[in-house]
Amino acid sequence: MRDLGAGFNYLLRGQKWVARHGKQYGFGLLPGLITLVLYAAALVALALWGTDAVAWATPFADDWSSPWQGLFRGFLTAVLFALALLLSVLTFTAVTLLIGQPFYESLSEKVDRDVSPDGTAPESGLPLWRELWISARDSLRILVRAALWGILLFALGFIPVLGQTAVPVTGFFVTGFFLTQELTSVALQRRGVELRDRLTLLRSRKPLIWGFGTPLAVSFLVPFVAVFLMPGAVAGATLMARELLGEETEETGADDGTPNEVRS
Repeated sequence: MRDLGAGFNYLLRGQKWVARHGKQYGFGLLPGLITLVLYAAALVALALWGTDAVAWATPFADDWSSPWQGLFRGFLTAVLFALALLLSVLTFTAVTLLIGQPFYESLSEKVDRDVSPDGTAPESGLPLWRELWISARDSLRILVRAALWGILLFALGFIPVLGQTAVPVTGFFVTGFFLTQELTSVALQRRGVELRDRLTLLRSRKPLIWGFGTPLAVSFLVPFVAVFLMPGAVAGATLMARELLGEETEETGADDGTPNEVRS
């Protein structure tokens, strides 16, 4: 329980950090806004033409009598749209981080410099194109895992009682883990921590990860909220990555920038 609270505290500390650094917050909003427009356009297109797509994919139902044809295709359309919404929540962070790699990399570095006792930040030393390639490759691997979990949980959702109680709760915890994995990758990739090692690191502190990612997953159900929380989520994930790696962190005062707490 203590780690759950600590994880949520990192989420709050990240939001407080960007609130004190308005310029970084403004730049950090751009990738989320771009992703939101792209996802909204895709969902609107699905809402407009989803029925036609389902009809095209189910030619065997063309000769079914009313109302069975309409009920069957209507059900499939609803399932398709619900699955698209679920995948949108699971993939929003990954796509936003990919689009905003330079923005969030800069934000994460500034957080490191702000809280590091010596005022420095780890650097990967890699060219931008190489960082983008690694980020895209790792994001794709995470997205495949997230999609498989999403499909499994969606299927389990049809089980009576269990599908309406335990499965949604499990879904939020799973989504929270994947969100945190994506968000901490900004800081951990800069430190040269490979994807497999990142997974091992996060799994060693699951309650901490759930405390950070699960509330974020719930809030990300509202697209506009996801956009406004992303910069602070990256900042909080950077702070949490420092704890996971055992790095000393120096908190700065909200008003004068003087240190008021040292943690290790």
